[in-house]
Amino acid sequence: METSRIAHFFGAKLILLHVGSKSDQKERQIHEILSHVEHKNLEISIEWKTGKPDEVLLETCQSSGIDLLILGALQHENLYQFYVGSIARKLTRKVCCSVLLLIKPSKERVPCKHVVVNGLEDQETPFAISNAFYVSHALGAKQLTIVEEIRQKEIAVNIEDDKSLKRVTILKEKLKNREDSRIRKILKSIPKEYLKDLKIKTQSIFGKRGYSIGHYAEVVRADLLVMNAPKKTGVLDRIFPHDIEYILSDLPTDLLIVRKTN
Repeated sequence: METSRIAHFFGAKLILLHVGSKSDQKERQIHEILSHVEHKNLEISIEWKTGKPDEVLLETCQSSGIDLLILGALQHENLYQFYVGSIARKLTRKVCCSVLLLIKPSKERVPCKHVVVNGLEDQETPFAISNAFYVSHALGAKQLTIVEEIRQKEIAVNIEDDKSLKRVTILKEKLKNREDSRIRKILKSIPKEYLKDLKIKTQSIFGKRGYSIGHYAEVVRADLLVMNAPKKTGVLDRIFPHDIEYILSDLPTDLLIVRKTN
């Protein structure tokens, strides 16, 4: 149900992919679910494929020109680690499109009110922010917060007295102003219709990238967190966790990982 609503709001075709053997019983179950879809004019097709889930999903996204892959992720359940820990980590590195992880899909629509998007300094960030505005507009969100994660090492000053405390305070303010200026430049390119009736906030936070924004999204009870897709960096990528790993290990809310399609 949730996926069909998302496809409707985005004006997209919905492809349901079942990885596993096809049977009459499974087909009946799927058609029974589809009979309750709210938007009857939605274009829907069903595909049946066998193989390893991650390999099948990667191949299908590539061959079918998918724009958005949606996966369900159950929190605090055994399957949570299977979907988010095993498959999502591989897909976020290798898949050719954006990925949406849903941790709280519902039969009845729960309006999306607050979207949080990363504003870290990266060449892909303007694309992620523009997508966050598009999604906020499509889902009718009321607030969008752009979180500027600033690495703690940028303020690596030992606080020993009032003088050093003042230096840190001034440095933090300078870094905040720098980030705010960079974000304002990005906002100039956002279509005006996406800004209508949307409260826009910027928030600077200091700490470990990925972990900090995930914690922030949880604290403010965001309905959706939007992040850049992780970059492929070869062997080191498999040894050292990148920003997204901290979020995948404990999803604070629904997560949209944005990647430009080829």
